[in-house]
Amino acid sequence: MEADGIVSCKDDISSLFPEETPDAKLKDLSSTFSSVRKVRGDGNCFYRAFCFAHLESVLHNARALQSFKEKILQSSTVLSSVGFEESFFKHQLNTVVGVVEQCQADEQEATLLRLFNEQTTSDGVVQYLRLLTSAHLQNHADFFCNFVEAASLQTYCQQEVEAMAMECDHVDILALLQALDVCIHVVSMEGDEQQLAHHVIPEGGEPSLHLLYQMSHYNILYTRPRHGPELQQDSSQEH
Repeated sequence: MEADGIVSCKDDISSLFPEETPDAKLKDLSSTFSSVRKVRGDGNCFYRAFCFAHLESVLHNARALQSFKEKILQSSTVLSSVGFEESFFKHQLNTVVGVVEQCQADEQEATLLRLFNEQTTSDGVVQYLRLLTSAHLQNHADFFCNFVEAASLQTYCQQEVEAMAMECDHVDILALLQALDVCIHVVSMEGDEQQLAHHVIPEGGEPSLHLLYQMSHYNILYTRPRHGPELQQDSSQEH
């Protein structure tokens, strides 16, 4: 990734380990995933990786793109419900909607990549997702307060969630995914075991995208394509 790049082009999965001898985890990772898209490690990587990967996954699905746009527009009422003034988040909301609308108009990966590498646009998206995460946590305080170590949930949200460059905890990830009704698969390289850890969030869902968690950082993963004959056979049976 270029030094000033925020989200990279796709790289071969081996680029994650340029100097290391392949170990069991890398072999396992390489057997399922062919490539990785790297995201800048600035404390905002989860939000950025998630939103880019989600938009990329629905880029050629007009109904899904429109549905996501409507969810974002409707989410403004969630922010208002916990006391955020509309004037405080209107610009960020418009930024996210604008990104979705450009995806709707263009449906090009290059457009999505350009938007997420524009610092102001990219950060505006992250800021809005942080506010939505905070609002969802506060609206479901009875549940989430059990998983937060802070004087109060509101204090936690102000200091750890709403502030830019603060790393994302599992509780924040769950809150955002619940708010947007999206399910993801996180592959974790952490731990001493020779096996990868796999987390589907929320549990029991059908993941629409894959993220790699390594050294407190998130990048985007892409599965290896299945080989042709089976897919062709399947598609012919559908008709």
